[in-house]
Amino acid sequence: MNFLDQYRNPEMVRRLADRIHQRSTRPVRLMEFCGGHTVAIMKNGIRQLVPPQVQLLSGPGCPVCVTATADLNKAIGLARLPEVIVVTFGDLLKVPGSDTSLEKVRAEGGDVRVVYSVQDALGIAQKDPEKSVVFIGIGFETTAPTIAASILEAERRGMSNYYVLSLHKLCPPVMKALLDSKEVRLDGIICPGHVSTIIGSRPYEFISRDYGIACVVSGFEPLDILQCIEMLVKQIESGQPKVENAYPRAVRPEGNKEALKIMESVFEVSNANWRGLGEVADSGLRLKDEYRAFDAEEAFEISQRSVSDPEGCICGEILRGIKTPLDCKLFGKGCLPDHPVGPCMVSSEGSCAAYFQYGATSHER
Repeated sequence: MNFLDQYRNPEMVRRLADRIHQRSTRPVRLMEFCGGHTVAIMKNGIRQLVPPQVQLLSGPGCPVCVTATADLNKAIGLARLPEVIVVTFGDLLKVPGSDTSLEKVRAEGGDVRVVYSVQDALGIAQKDPEKSVVFIGIGFETTAPTIAASILEAERRGMSNYYVLSLHKLCPPVMKALLDSKEVRLDGIICPGHVSTIIGSRPYEFISRDYGIACVVSGFEPLDILQCIEMLVKQIESGQPKVENAYPRAVRPEGNKEALKIMESVFEVSNANWRGLGEVADSGLRLKDEYRAFDAEEAFEISQRSVSDPEGCICGEILRGIKTPLDCKLFGKGCLPDHPVGPCMVSSEGSCAAYFQYGATSHER
């Protein structure tokens, strides 16, 4: 198929859905590890197309949602410093920290700016050399290479007022942590499409080999996701779990070697703090010693504020797949897109926002 519309062809969607119904003979639980997949599943009514015994669960795949409150407090602390400009992507502004948000700090006079690329952040730093510009680096392997490239570019330009607060996360380690916790039983994983364009499909091989769980990389159109689900059901029904790629137009087994090279030249693997999961070994990225001059945590004294999640919020349990947004007493009542209590209602890739926007109801659990 060459055109986007072909990936939404209603007749082909119906045929794939029929094949899934024919292949599926027993209950299975599939988790998507990408917020983009969660949104696509809800937006396109995929849950209504598959048999009721095929349960789709959201996992820790939204970069804004998995940013821990303690790390968000660091960003808020930076925004309160004089002569500091904090730049970030828009979704992060409304996420509540322990006692405020970046959006509220901005309303109080803090210099917090939304950008659409790290190039914008570099431009701000170059235009205002008297101030320090801190880019809040959240996201997975998808965004880390571009942020690494911005540091290399800042070094090349001789800039001394550009910094990164590195809160990056790595997907395969958190997948392992979730499986080791045994809190949720999974039969198959819809592997993240965007992340896989960078790391490829090989890093997931330990999941089928060590845990006996089926894995398929998926794109984001209805036919992509249904094909992925059919491949997963086929693996599970045959008792032969493995890693397959249903997104070959964007993902290669070895990934994007050039992007990985840039990322690995600037960052090194470290532990990371995840909302709902706590510290996960080797699941984050920090700047290598030779690039510490660009590290916001090295350059600024950031106060460590007390950490408490909002009362009644179950975002952590939703991110671990043990509850859904419909299990939350605040969903659609005290917690709304224009008045979010937790990050899963804030982010455009958050489970709660997707459930709310596309009208999920209690019978769709």
